[in-house]
Amino acid sequence: MKERLSHITSKLTADEAQQLADFVLFSQRNCILKLSPELTQGRVSYPQFFLLTYLAEEECLSMSSIARMMGHSTAAATGMVDKLQELGHLKRYTAAADRRKIMVRITDQGRELIERMRGNIARDLASLMAQGDMPARTSKARTIIARHSSNKSNIS
Repeated sequence: MKERLSHITSKLTADEAQQLADFVLFSQRNCILKLSPELTQGRVSYPQFFLLTYLAEEECLSMSSIARMMGHSTAAATGMVDKLQELGHLKRYTAAADRRKIMVRITDQGRELIERMRGNIARDLASLMAQGDMPARTSKARTIIARHSSNKSNIS
């Protein structure tokens, strides 16, 4: 993941990076924060939701990888995993090569939650970007993303 990010950022100018940062903050205020009621109904916190988004991109992750990616202690990561497993959003199992190593995988139910939230974010972003009085930062972000979208296929 870090390799992909460094590849993208090496292609962005400092100005483009700042414009995208502004857009991320703008979209967070206008889209991601709207997810709170739905996440609350599903009894999932923002950190738990972000953990699920990590797991949706990977086949599985070790508990130590989860703790490192989330910037938490292993104990805190274990608590998040316990709660999400209790809700049916992920499963824990032991690694075949080293039975002492605990691995975590997202369930179909967890994937459905992520896809529903992604759909909500996409809908809200599309609505914002379609407005006639679209803020300049949204327009700039769209231009930057379009210009660099061809890099995505080179990154994956």
